[in-house]
Amino acid sequence: MFNLRSGASLFLATLLCAVLSPASFAQTTDKTPTAIISEVEKPSRDFIMLQFTHEAWANKPDSVKTGGIGRGFNGYVCYDFPIKNSNFSFAAGAGVGSANIYLDGQMMRLTDTGARGSSVSFLPESPDYKKYKINTTYLEAPFELRYFGNRQNRNKGFKAAIGMRAGILVGAHTKSVREVNGVKIVEKVNTKRYLDKYRFSATARVGWGNFTLFGSYNLNSLFTEGSGPAIVPYSIGLCLTGL
Repeated sequence: MFNLRSGASLFLATLLCAVLSPASFAQTTDKTPTAIISEVEKPSRDFIMLQFTHEAWANKPDSVKTGGIGRGFNGYVCYDFPIKNSNFSFAAGAGVGSANIYLDGQMMRLTDTGARGSSVSFLPESPDYKKYKINTTYLEAPFELRYFGNRQNRNKGFKAAIGMRAGILVGAHTKSVREVNGVKIVEKVNTKRYLDKYRFSATARVGWGNFTLFGSYNLNSLFTEGSGPAIVPYSIGLCLTGL
């Protein structure tokens, strides 16, 4: 009797293990697709764009001489809209862009004195000038059509984007540094008088992961028509994206 009960107990224990084991396996298997789907549905959307640029002027006449290294910075917050289940998306955002251009042996009259019909002029600077900079700052909205090679993790893999940005001029000034009798003098003149109050640019990016090469080219001139030469700003640089 003892052996019979022991055999029955062993049989029941074996049967119970056989029933529970497939259920445990099925439970583990069911969790795996859920984790993968969650990872695909919540990729990085390049919420932040930070651009560090070299600024330059195209289509400038021989009478306008630039020098040094023009520098700029653009910072945007963007929202990304995936295009169905493809590797493409559309993004729109808002931010600020600033550009600095240095003149070589010249100064620019950018004041509100004189007749309203006058135009901006580039004049030879006196020998005591050490540096002369022109700064423009825009409040901007970038728009991009984006391609990303890695759908699961956009912080990795090939990336490319084309688009445009539209901006409104919120600040402009010139800044000069010179010495008079050994004394350093810094002069700053704020005015937007001669400049076009809007900026429209074509843009492009290409790179890998969080880093892309960036370029932009203005679709309109820096100065308003009749107020200065038909200078067209452009820039190239590095763009850092993430989040």
